[in-house]
Amino acid sequence: MKVVLGVAGGIAAYKACSLLRLLSEAGHDVTVVPTASALNFVGAATWSALSGKPVHTDVWSDITEVPHVRIGQEADLVVVAPATADLLARAATGQADDLLTNVLLTARCPIVMAPAMHTEMYEHPATQANISILSERGVHVVPPASGRLTGRDSGPGRLPEPEQLFAVCERELARTSPTSSVQTTGAPASDGGSTDPDARGGGGLAGRRVVVTAGGTREPLDPVRFLGNRSSGKQGYALARAAAARGAQVTLVTTASLATPPGVQAVEVETALEMQEAVGATAVGADVVVMAAAVADYRPAEVASHKLKKSHGTDDDGVADESAPTVALVRNPDILAGLVAARTDATSPVIVGFAAETGDDSASVLEHGRAKLARKGCDLLVVNEVGVDTTFGKDDTTVHVLRRGSADVVDIGPASKDQVADAVWDLVIPLL
Repeated sequence: MKVVLGVAGGIAAYKACSLLRLLSEAGHDVTVVPTASALNFVGAATWSALSGKPVHTDVWSDITEVPHVRIGQEADLVVVAPATADLLARAATGQADDLLTNVLLTARCPIVMAPAMHTEMYEHPATQANISILSERGVHVVPPASGRLTGRDSGPGRLPEPEQLFAVCERELARTSPTSSVQTTGAPASDGGSTDPDARGGGGLAGRRVVVTAGGTREPLDPVRFLGNRSSGKQGYALARAAAARGAQVTLVTTASLATPPGVQAVEVETALEMQEAVGATAVGADVVVMAAAVADYRPAEVASHKLKKSHGTDDDGVADESAPTVALVRNPDILAGLVAARTDATSPVIVGFAAETGDDSASVLEHGRAKLARKGCDLLVVNEVGVDTTFGKDDTTVHVLRRGSADVVDIGPASKDQVADAVWDLVIPLL
């Protein structure tokens, strides 16, 4: 596919060389469009050698080809990395004073921008306002990472690693692929949620506060052992990553040991009770709460203060003691149902539940999901079939999304968990 790599004039421009190579090695036709300032950091010869194409910064080169219009019109994706404060300001105000800003105006494909600058510049109200404007227009703004900047400075404003940006680009290209992994069955939707891939776009969550839970809770038996489940947390992290890329302020309440996505605040917990407390605190004022975590239904009634030992003794007849302790369980709180019950007015959050189900003699996976939606009362319920080598820990999945008050079933997949996350957010946004 045709990708335009825009490069603005920041020290992080050198990272765009690696991004260019990743895109090219994936088989994409990449055209590099740097700003004049960017060439102070990485020269035109480097871009030409890596892309195999001539590089220009102004609209007057190859004028007969009308590059300021043609490049944007023909692109399947435009990614700007790094996007400096200056470039963000010019893009937000619709300026067209060089080739890159002209391309941004003529492109009708997905646009990804990765801001990179000093913390003070990134946090300035003007920059934040420009990011909000671009996000509201559907630009996929990738939050910067936090870390070492130019000189001795450290903080938010660091360009994410090329591999992370490449993953964002691949997801955007997959979202606009002619082959959609999203299908709707059942009665026509009545709530305005579109499943047409051409009608879905990046952004849509600018300025929104989002809470996502991820991973499987661990309920301790003693200082060593716990009751748990096979959830890896990958789907929850994909949802958090996609929400941040769409401009949301994201809090991730997690039990997993995965790398925190750029721009996401992680709150680490372990047990269901800890997750309940963290969700209760972070959900105040949130616009959306997504309960993707696999929360244990039960926990041990008592937790031993020491490691439980197995017996090595014998009875009076010399027979080895093969007894095992009996573990009494108590129910954990239903966090999802509690969130729904606590809603009091129209400003309460949109609530999305997850149902990890297995079919049995009494009902199918989908039938169990419908019953759970009726009990919980959340706005959306994402149902998936789980088990050994199914969903948990995998990078691909298939889910069925049920909507409160609707007979529709939105089938997503087989698809990557990042694609599923984007499709779920496309269903959430019309409810906001």
